[in-house]
Amino acid sequence: MESMTGFGRASARKDGREITIEMKAVNHRFLDVAFRAPKNLAFLEEPLRDLLKKSGVNRGHVEISITYQNLREDAKTTAVDEAALRSFTEALSSHKELLANYREASVAEVLQLSGAITIKQADEDIDAVTQLALEAAGQAAAALIAMRRTEGQSLKSDLLSNLSDLSAIRDKIALRAPEVPREYRKRLETRLAEWALSETDPQRIMQEVAIMADRCAIDEELSRLLSHIGQFTSTVENADEAGKKLDFLLQEMNREVNTIGSKASDAEIAQHVVAAKCIVEKLREQVQNVA
Repeated sequence: MESMTGFGRASARKDGREITIEMKAVNHRFLDVAFRAPKNLAFLEEPLRDLLKKSGVNRGHVEISITYQNLREDAKTTAVDEAALRSFTEALSSHKELLANYREASVAEVLQLSGAITIKQADEDIDAVTQLALEAAGQAAAALIAMRRTEGQSLKSDLLSNLSDLSAIRDKIALRAPEVPREYRKRLETRLAEWALSETDPQRIMQEVAIMADRCAIDEELSRLLSHIGQFTSTVENADEAGKKLDFLLQEMNREVNTIGSKASDAEIAQHVVAAKCIVEKLREQVQNVA
C-alpha cells in the first residue's frame, strides 16, 4: 500500500549543464501533474509526465519543480545592432562641444547606453537536456515512491487498527440485537400489568413482538457489514492500488451503519452506532490519502 503524499529530489550534471528536479505529491482523486520550470524547458513536460506514469505513480497531485543551469560557453548568444550603434555614435559626434567637459564613454558604456548589444539565452540542445532531466527525474521519482511506501505502511497499520475497532463494535451490536425484542416484550407485559387489564391475549402479545422484531431486524445489515469489513481488510493487506476500492467499501459500510441506526430501536445499539460512524469517518479521512 502506498500513501499519496511524498517528496523526492535529485540532481544531474553533465557537459556544463546542471538540473535539479523536485517532486512533491499530495492527495488527489486522479493523477494531476503540475510543472514549474523555465519557459525554455517547456519541452520537458511530456517526457517527465510519461516517466512519472511508468514509475507507478497513478494517483495524487504531483508538483514537479525544475531548476536548471547552463554554464557552457555556447549557452548565450551576443548580437550587436550596427544601425543603433552607428546612430548613437553620430549623435555623440554632433554634440562634441556640449560634451567636451565629460570624459569619453568606454566601449561597454556605449554599447549599453545605445541598446545596440543583445545577450540572450541560446536554444537548448533538446536531446541532451531531456536525457539529463530524465536521469534526475528517475532518481526523484524513486525517492518519492519510497517515501509514499513508507507512509503507506504506517497508514496501513492505522487503517487495520480502526477497522478492528469497527469490527468489535459490530460484534457488540450483533450480540445486543436479539435482546431488543425480548426486552420489548417484557416492557409490553409490564405495561399491561400496570393497566390492570383482566384479560390479555398471549397470541396478540406475540404478534406485537413479532411485528416489532421484524421492523428492527438488522441481521442482513450486520451480515453485509461483516462482509465489507472482510473485503476492506483483504484490500488493505493485498492490493497495490487500493484507494478507490476502499473508498467504495466505506460508502457501503456507512450505508449499513446508518440503516442499523435507523432500524434498531434501542439506546445501547444507538450508542454503538454513533461510535461506529465516528470510526467510519476516521477511515474515510485516512483512505483519502491511499494511492
